Amino acid sequence: MVNGPDGPDMSYLDYNATAPIRPEALTAVFEAMQTVGNASSMHQPGRQAAHRVDVARRQLADLLGCSPGEIIFTSGATEANNLALRAAFTAGNPLVTSPVEHPAVLETARAVTAENPEDLVLLPVGADGLVNLDALEQVFSARRGGVVSLMAANNETGVLTDLRVAAKAAREAGALVHTDATQIIGRLPVDVAELDVDLLSLSAHKFGGPQGAGALYVRRGSPLPHRPLLVGGGQERGWRAGTLNVAGIIGMGAAAAAAHHGLNEEAERIAALRDRLEDLVAHALPGSRINGRRDQRLPGVTSITFPGLPADAVLAAMPDVAASEGSACASGAPTPSHVLLAMGLSRDDADSTIRFSLGYATTSAEIEHAARAIKRAALQVRAALAEAHGPS
Repeated sequence: MVNGPDGPDMSYLDYNATAPIRPEALTAVFEAMQTVGNASSMHQPGRQAAHRVDVARRQLADLLGCSPGEIIFTSGATEANNLALRAAFTAGNPLVTSPVEHPAVLETARAVTAENPEDLVLLPVGADGLVNLDALEQVFSARRGGVVSLMAANNETGVLTDLRVAAKAAREAGALVHTDATQIIGRLPVDVAELDVDLLSLSAHKFGGPQGAGALYVRRGSPLPHRPLLVGGGQERGWRAGTLNVAGIIGMGAAAAAAHHGLNEEAERIAALRDRLEDLVAHALPGSRINGRRDQRLPGVTSITFPGLPADAVLAAMPDVAASEGSACASGAPTPSHVLLAMGLSRDDADSTIRFSLGYATTSAEIEHAARAIKRAALQVRAALAEAHGPS
């Protein structure tokens, strides 16, 4: 957010794409980059770097409720998702996921099952964005084993998946469980033991850490072979070769520690701001619709459809609001959001939908400013369309 004399000049509401780096993380990264040391080196600078990496590993483990030894550092959630599914999947067994997953999961799932497409099973999704977990019973009545991969929170709608239900069904069928937890980490409390997952992917920049750093949680004792994407030096216990991104990892640890402190209170504050934004938009623009299950979603996410108003035109008409048509990773895609289409929205409605995502630094002033800008932009686009389609 950029503040002017009369309030914010910019409302940043695209935390699901990337969150502003937390001050604690920025300080940690800056300090780390002023020192030298390869964490794999045995000399004093190397040992100091390794120590700071160990501290970050503990900070992240505290946020997840796991042991530091269960954390594998990666370049981000995309790499972690690839690493997880390639390790967990074996041809001939089912790979169960959903059509509303992030492309980093869906495309990896399609890639690893390319030779046996029947191994890939997509669970149905309701109009409220909830994955139908009851369908797991039918899947496992015919086939056992394999892996279930479901995101903890959807990146476009914020809708939450009850991973404990999915894990119970998977365990009874002898299947492994992976979750792409990219959007939920640092926003709601997460305990991997309670979720009962074998693998969990995350990315630092979603909760205020630096871009280019992430991690994969691998449950101790899980029957997983090492199938590294990168081979070479054997870092990260053979899971991921390559010199560790010391500054990025340290920044991620600092962000994890900061996010862990006061997490519940922050979630309540952000949820109230999101609700305020939805109320203001609904009042200003009757007919706008919120997508997804409203009582089972992340506190800072709202997906709003503005029927008949192309999202790209509305976004262009409000340069003082940073928001998104959907997943930032799919920007420029020629087709509408696969998430919204799977939920049953028409192509036109999917193309008229904007995602607003709030986070730790969002203020009430930003929300008030954004609501005014959204109304102004929507009315401007509506008027332009009416003029363009009016009598010649």
